[in-house]
Amino acid sequence: MSDIRETGLTLDPKYDAAGLITAVVTHAETDEVLMVAHMNAQALALTRDTGIGHFWSRSRQSLWKKGESSGNTLNVQEIRIDCDQDAVWLRVLPAGPVCHTGARSCFYRRVEKDGLVRLS
Repeated sequence: MSDIRETGLTLDPKYDAAGLITAVVTHAETDEVLMVAHMNAQALALTRDTGIGHFWSRSRQSLWKKGESSGNTLNVQEIRIDCDQDAVWLRVLPAGPVCHTGARSCFYRRVEKDGLVRLS
């Protein structure tokens, strides 16, 4: 018998012991991976309700709205959840650079044999 969480149509996120799920964020038009973050139930609910990406900061132990201080919000076009509902995929249109470093994506370096290479 299959698990209803895995095959059904009811949203039932499986949060980890810290109350979090992983959120992968990609550009809705280009599919470029922009960032990976974490969400708790409140962040997921706010994201669904407002259409703006909200996350849980593990380092600050607080809820945060992406772009709250910079204005570089993530306008959510679609939210998908994986098969066992322990990770979400946000397809977004960003209102500016996504990375706190000012880079378009948090994935602006490639790992090579001799170290890291900055992508243009």
